[in-house]
Amino acid sequence: MSDIPRIFDRTLIARHLSRRAATDDVFTKLIHQDLDDRLGTLKRRFENALAIGPTLELLPEHTATADGPVTFARLATIDTEDDDGLPDMAENQYDLIVSVLDLQVVNDVPGYLSRLARSLTPDGLLMAVALGGESLGELRRAFLEADTHIFGGAFARVAPFIPLRDAGGLLQRAGLALPVADVETHIVRYSDPLALMRELKALGAANPLVDRPNKMATRGLIARAMEAYGEAAMDDDGRVRATLELLWMSGWSPHENQQKPLKPGSATVSLTEVLKDKSKA
Repeated sequence: MSDIPRIFDRTLIARHLSRRAATDDVFTKLIHQDLDDRLGTLKRRFENALAIGPTLELLPEHTATADGPVTFARLATIDTEDDDGLPDMAENQYDLIVSVLDLQVVNDVPGYLSRLARSLTPDGLLMAVALGGESLGELRRAFLEADTHIFGGAFARVAPFIPLRDAGGLLQRAGLALPVADVETHIVRYSDPLALMRELKALGAANPLVDRPNKMATRGLIARAMEAYGEAAMDDDGRVRATLELLWMSGWSPHENQQKPLKPGSATVSLTEVLKDKSKA
């Protein structure tokens, strides 16, 4: 683990989460709704399911597939210690694991996914949701404008997110079969940019980087950023928009009965013949 760079300050994240108010937030509602929709079409029963994430308040307790209800055991992975974020879990324990907003606060994402994959029973399903690469673009651009105006340069004030193009490779690297990754894009609205920032802080996502800028977010900087945000993303009713990408990743623990890709050369109809037929249409 000594070779894994420390990107996220997990002690700071734990402190933010400990101050989290016991209220629903837009992020959690959207995630739970998407999860229900995705599992609701799956014809499969899960008898031993786990929901895992930074804090219990983010995690679902119940959902359902097309074949019946699912009840989750729940595990929080952020505590008051600055740990590596890799949960201590038994192998071959769960037939369903859902990771909620954990991938953007662990320093070793491949190691984390591999640990979860080893905890799956054969033909068990891993689903993970994280903020996608285009999330909070309005906020990033607002702080870029404010930092440039006040300090003459840009600083990392919003944590990096996983791009969609990397998601499938991460699942395969973890040893999962039939990997799938896609993005759900939501436009959410807030009374003002500060309301968005308060919600991000409650989620532990308020600049959790170890290498935070030494230029403090002064009142002047915040005011300039909020002004830039309003100019770029305010609607006629005075509310502001925020783009939220939910990156969903899923893969199955290998099993002999799973569908396998066809071997090269095993097709019974050649592509040349198919294209020839279409050209006659």
